[in-house]
Parts: sequence; structure tokens; C-alpha cells
Amino acid sequence: MATHRDYHRSERVGDQMQRELADLIRLEVKDPRVGMVTLSGVEVTRDLAHAKVFFTQLGGEEKGIEAERGLNHAAGYLRHALGTRLRLRSVPTLRFIYDDTPERGARISALIDSAIAEDEARHSEDDGPTEPGDETGN
Repeated sequence: MATHRDYHRSERVGDQMQRELADLIRLEVKDPRVGMVTLSGVEVTRDLAHAKVFFTQLGGEEKGIEAERGLNHAAGYLRHALGTRLRLRSVPTLRFIYDDTPERGARISALIDSAIAEDEARHSEDDGPTEPGDETGN
């Protein structure tokens, strides 16, 4: 039963951290590598010692990796600032991870659309231009 409760506690702490970090990053982080980031999730270990903070950023993978470097550089400051906002005995160490899921999803969607269009073009070529009621194709 205790593990069930701990699981919910780490989830609640992660949700709270996500809200607070979003504010802190928006208002406090002045690093030019960190642009408009969106926090997509926070995974906190059960012992509340470590937290992975997942984020997305417009501009592609290169800008995302730069933002990851900037955020990890500011992780100590952000952890300290979280300590003043959250009621925890110890604040988890933060590790920021660029989440390229939206870009991968867009690439996969484009590939699917391309495959469907190619398939439809191939089928329309096989059928040939026929008019209803004209079985000879002329």
C-alpha cells in the first residue's frame, strides 16, 4: 500500500514542479539559448531525489539541443528557486531533456500522407480515365 501512495506523491510533486518551473523559466532564465520552451512533463523518482524535465521548443532539433544545454546550465539555480516555492524537505536534482516527439510525429505524418498520395496516384493510373457507362475506355 505504501508504494501506491508514494507513486501518487511523486506524480503530484512532478505536476507541481512542472507548473513552478514553467513560471521560473519564463520569468527568471535569461540565457539566450533558452527561447520559448514548453514543458511537456516531469518524471520524479519515487524517492524524490531526481527529476527528468521534458520540454519542447519550436525551431527544430538544433535549437532544442541548445536550449537543453542552457536549461541544464541553469538547473542549480532553478532547483534553488524551486526550494523556495515548494514545501519539500529536499528538492530533486533537475535534468532537462529535449523532447522531439512533436517533430517526429510531424515527420511520420508527412510520410504517411506522402505514401497515401503515391498509392492513390498509382491506383488512378491503373484504372485509367473511364467515364461511367463507357466500358471501352474511350
